[in-house]
Amino acid sequence: MKIVLKKFFIYLLFFFFLTNTQSISRELPPSFADLAEKLMPSVVNISTTQTVVTNTNPFPFQFPPGSPFEDMFKEFGTPQKRKASALGSGFIIDTTGTVVTNNHVIKGAEDILVRVNGDKEYKAKIIGKDPLSDLAVLKIVSKDKFIPVKFGDSDKARIGDWVIAIGNPFGLGGTVTSGIISARNRSIGLSRYEDFIQTDASINQGNSGGPLFDMNGDVIGINTAILGQSGSIGIGFSIPSNSAKKVINQLIEFGETKRGWLGVRIQNVTKEIADIEKLGDPRGALVASVAEDSPSDKGGIKAGDIILEFDGTQIKQMSELPKIVAQTEVGKTVELKIWRNKKEIIKKITLGRLETSDEFSLKQKNEDTGISVIKSLKISVRLLNAGDIQNRKLPKGSTGLVITAIDKDSPINYLKINDIIIEAQKKRIRSVEEFERIVELVIKSSEKTMLIAIYNNQNQRRYIGVKLDWDGH
Repeated sequence: MKIVLKKFFIYLLFFFFLTNTQSISRELPPSFADLAEKLMPSVVNISTTQTVVTNTNPFPFQFPPGSPFEDMFKEFGTPQKRKASALGSGFIIDTTGTVVTNNHVIKGAEDILVRVNGDKEYKAKIIGKDPLSDLAVLKIVSKDKFIPVKFGDSDKARIGDWVIAIGNPFGLGGTVTSGIISARNRSIGLSRYEDFIQTDASINQGNSGGPLFDMNGDVIGINTAILGQSGSIGIGFSIPSNSAKKVINQLIEFGETKRGWLGVRIQNVTKEIADIEKLGDPRGALVASVAEDSPSDKGGIKAGDIILEFDGTQIKQMSELPKIVAQTEVGKTVELKIWRNKKEIIKKITLGRLETSDEFSLKQKNEDTGISVIKSLKISVRLLNAGDIQNRKLPKGSTGLVITAIDKDSPINYLKINDIIIEAQKKRIRSVEEFERIVELVIKSSEKTMLIAIYNNQNQRRYIGVKLDWDGH
């Protein structure tokens, strides 16, 4: 009897192992070949050209007007025009040749060429673009019919799901890579509306704007950024399709976006603030300031209020609010649940449009000139570009902010125009927003000291300690 029972359990164990192995093997795709073959005709390679102006001055300084050296070295500073090209990816979403890509792929482009399925090349025009979400919509100039792909539901994508990316890395069109979804709801400091899908599918320069597909062949993400400058290290980021679709539909319909706008500056609710306000657990978004004549100002929102709910949606952390507001219809009247004076109150706000606000206009003006003002440091900066790197012979892949103006009472007034801020608190600087966040955190800290790394006008790398007071001045 014991022998019979022993054999029975052995057979049972073997059966359990076999069925589970078969179940796992069914979940693992034996090959991506059929799926890739089906999707390749819908993925395009994008190449752009634009005219850039470079300064040939080999010296990290300029001579003042009237100087005896001004005429002698004038010729060295003569601006030179040249054609620059860029590569990216995109995908077709209808039979007439509407293409989705990243805004940074076509930014400043004078000519746009789209290569379909590695074969035929077409000219394309811009239908609409949105720098805030880094999305753009193009239209292929042709009467040909094209093979589109459709968007999937990115909210259903789970960590661990298989995905494939198709794109144009380093100009090598029609490249397929595979991986899994590594994380959801990632923020890497590029914009206020970040909600990236993180994937370990290999994504490199030139993949920008290309699609991230699920195993049904639906687009669940738009590949936008990578971590690391030397190539893929298995950490890539994609805009979720559900977020992208709303922007894309507006760009197709209006040629621009129409985002909801509250008119408040917000910050995180820390445990200390929650304790002081008798809120319990830290949650919501703390209103730091209210723009004059904004929807919030007219609706009675005050600095110090904590926004707990927006139109029935709980705000668990500050970063959720801008995304929800932006996706809400302009002109809609919404209810905000506010924590004020240690109790909940309700305020009704009629949303304005972000793109027509003074806040947005100022931001756009600065973006058009390439200049951003860091108010807390009383300096103006612009992003380091390829021309700077080439002219100043900086290391390839360098990132940072070039100082364009410094106030006399700036805490870093000992620096000079054209110095380049490349690090803050030992973190590499890739955007103005990223730098501003670090500065803000330092100002709110107890030590008020920030460590920055710069390239000075002689292109020497230096570390500098910056002391900030409570007001950030």
